[in-house]
Amino acid sequence: MAGRDDIKEGMEVIGADGVHVGTVDRIEEHRIKLIRKDSGQGSHEGHHHFLAKGLVAEVEGEQVRLTTKGDVAVSLFEEEEAGV
Repeated sequence: MAGRDDIKEGMEVIGADGVHVGTVDRIEEHRIKLIRKDSGQGSHEGHHHFLAKGLVAEVEGEQVRLTTKGDVAVSLFEEEEAGV
C-alpha cells in the first residue's frame, strides 16, 4: 500500500464503496485536481474539481481510495475558481 505522496496523474479516484469519483489530473498543494471530462455532472460538468488529500485512505496500484463513499466525496468537491 502506497501513501498520499504516491498519487500520480491518470490514477482513478474511488470512494470507500468502490464508486468512481474521478481521475487525477495533478496534485496542487494539499488538493487533488480531477480531470474535467469525468469530474462532475449536470451544472458541475465541464470544469475542474478538487478534493482534499486528507480524504485519501490509501493508494494501491492505479487507484486512490477515499475515506468516504463516492456520493459523499462528490458533495465535498471544491470548485475551480473563476479564471483559473
